[in-house]
Amino acid sequence: MSRKYKVLFLCRDNSIRSIIAEALLRELAGHRFDAFSAGPEPAARLHPLAVAQLRPGISGRAVLSPKSWLEFTGEWAPRMDTVIALDEFVGGLHAPVFPGGPAFVYWAIADPLAGGHGSADEQARLFDKTFWQIVRQVSALIELPQYAQPASNHANIADAANAIDAGNTVNAANAVNGASGGAKPVRGTAAHFEVAASVSAPSSAAACT
Repeated sequence: MSRKYKVLFLCRDNSIRSIIAEALLRELAGHRFDAFSAGPEPAARLHPLAVAQLRPGISGRAVLSPKSWLEFTGEWAPRMDTVIALDEFVGGLHAPVFPGGPAFVYWAIADPLAGGHGSADEQARLFDKTFWQIVRQVSALIELPQYAQPASNHANIADAANAIDAGNTVNAANAVNGASGGAKPVRGTAAHFEVAASVSAPSSAAACT
């Protein structure tokens, strides 16, 4: 049995974007990936609106917590195959050296709090937008043909993962659903979360009151 790919997601305080990405990758493809997340300035707790976004269809939320990226630099730290930075602050030269020489990838995912806090409705809208952007990115990452191969070719994986653009992502899961007649979405795709959200999810704002 091939080992799982190890992916580390990074954002500044590891309370919103990287946490959402970790949870999504674990839920959508935990049989093929080990997902982690961290940041240089970890928050004391997860942002409640990020937690609210995860409620409709994510399992294993209890294991999520903000962590320092230094936890992944020591001798006994897991060796990552890919490190994905979700904001410029942690990209490039700002990041520490991670063991194993992982591929380093940058996704431009806007911080939903970057423009200030705003009204409760505006915050909920921005968090919802961020969540679905990350769903598209993670879904596209999972479908990369490189991840059907042994976890070794970091360079090719980095090139392909960097090419995933949030505004121009084709979710290969749509083809899977179409081939099955469109009767129901396949669990482990963006469509799965769309159905879960429409059936059982409270609004983000309501979930945090």
